Amino acid sequence: MNNSTDIKPPFSPIEVKLESGRDYYWCTCGRSKSQPFCDGSHKNTEFTPKKFSVSENKTAWLCTCKKTGNAPFCDGTHLKL
Repeated sequence: MNNSTDIKPPFSPIEVKLESGRDYYWCTCGRSKSQPFCDGSHKNTEFTPKKFSVSENKTAWLCTCKKTGNAPFCDGTHLKL
């Protein structure tokens, strides 16, 4: 299985506290058991995690439906699925 169509990640966004100066890796494949972050489960697929950071400490809602237009942040797309 090399695509995410067979994976059913949770659709609700996950609230996380993000720290400035730290790199994060958002799961793009839906396979991670550490949603919304990558745990390496994409190995042997065409997916790679999205590296991101924030400029200030903040709480954010990260997408888990993997359809957001503002990755890794939730934009409400899950409400239309």
